Amino acid sequence: MITRNRACLAVGLVAALVYAGVLRNGFAGDDGHIILGNALVHQWSGVWRAFGTSYWPPAFGGLLYRPLTLATYAVDWQLGGGGPLWFHIVNVGWHVVASVLVVVLADAWGGSALGLLAGLLFAVHPVHVETVANIVGRAELMATAFTLAAVYTAVQLDRPWWSAALWGLGLLSKESAGVAPILVGLAWWAGVGAPRPSLKRTWLFVGSWGVAGAACLTAAFLVLAGATGSASTAPVFVGHGPIAVRLTAFSEVTDLVRLLLVPLTLRVDYSPAERTIVTSVLDGRFLAGLLLLGLWVALAVIARRRGRRVEVLGVLWVAVAYLPVSSLIVPIGLLMAERTLYLASAGVVLALAAAAVRLPLRPSALAAGAACVVALGALRTALRVPIWHDNLRVALSIVEDSPKSYQGPMASAGIFLEAGRPVQALEYADTAWSIFPLDPRPYLIGAHAALKIGRMSTADSLLALADRHCLPCRGVYEAEAAVALAMGDTAIADSLRSHLRRRGTR
Repeated sequence: MITRNRACLAVGLVAALVYAGVLRNGFAGDDGHIILGNALVHQWSGVWRAFGTSYWPPAFGGLLYRPLTLATYAVDWQLGGGGPLWFHIVNVGWHVVASVLVVVLADAWGGSALGLLAGLLFAVHPVHVETVANIVGRAELMATAFTLAAVYTAVQLDRPWWSAALWGLGLLSKESAGVAPILVGLAWWAGVGAPRPSLKRTWLFVGSWGVAGAACLTAAFLVLAGATGSASTAPVFVGHGPIAVRLTAFSEVTDLVRLLLVPLTLRVDYSPAERTIVTSVLDGRFLAGLLLLGLWVALAVIARRRGRRVEVLGVLWVAVAYLPVSSLIVPIGLLMAERTLYLASAGVVLALAAAAVRLPLRPSALAAGAACVVALGALRTALRVPIWHDNLRVALSIVEDSPKSYQGPMASAGIFLEAGRPVQALEYADTAWSIFPLDPRPYLIGAHAALKIGRMSTADSLLALADRHCLPCRGVYEAEAAVALAMGDTAIADSLRSHLRRRGTR
């Protein structure tokens, strides 16, 4: 007999075991700037100071407010002595919590078999690897866990202020938690779980969410009011108008469906020229996205007509969770990133698990089929985890999985520079800006390498190119100066900052 407690225990163990390999991983990617290079994180005082600063170090011009996540980094730094192990343990712990919450929701909405299957699918889904294995993916882990808890306390427990408080914690972890009230509304509309609250009770929920949301927005506004940066734009969107941006973003529905349903091919990077701009409604990529969206809507309609409440909620859950990061409303700093699909994937596993348990199969046949799918997902996940071991592994992964992308050569240039091989760094930086000439970072890495080998005229030329494409400039210059300082290149760091002061900060 499957009980909810047993399902939670089984799913929690699977979620922990499939990510055991992350305990061998180090710091990689944005961990370097947000954790290793952030003095605030290295002090106990960072736990409370995090609520008075931006998520990215202020020198980078960051406009994100995620103080709760930042505060946990400060705690981990102290408890783990500045090493990566404790950070990764905590990330796995958050993934276990999120997986168990999926069990709890699914069990409440469809029974113990649904809870177990949905939880297992979520625990091993390969699209989660970047979120769990890369430390800064914790923002997604925390926001999703608090969102799931906020939905449960609203829909099942009818606790307005508890739901609002959990939602507020999610917003302080990452802004993606903002969709929680909409998900609650969808659950009420779909008719899952406990009876829908009365109109008066519904307004109490709305009021409590309003208080929590207003408090978080006010705090973010007060803290970020003096920030000098600007919102970043995905490289593929640079130089293109709003229509092309939306057409390109819409074409990414194909990647969304592939990653959520058949996550065999995973990528660290989805940028130029791996993913190019879409400028026409007749482009095959846009038409493919339109077709898939039509099928998605059709599934929701069919499920609704057949009274498949959990399936309806799951399908719509994906759309609600993905829309804010799709660039369809407001262009953001990336075209596609697997880490942004963590919350959306909860909707997919709910829908798939609900459909599976309704199949006219013997319990033994259903269990065997589910076990095969879970085992394959676990294997794909476990094999993908080492990609996030360090920056070299990440760079090699980009080169292999996204050979057209400029991000791989750019990352390789940085690695060669840090390894004391500036000539090779300059060569790889050249490759990066040849593929995509509109990002200032390859020019800055190349200028750093040129200064290191005494090629002053080359450095000046590259800095001029960086200036031409740099918006905002302060963050990327400060980032390269920080790298130079970490390498002991104090004179080069001073030179980059002096150049920045001469041209004026933007």
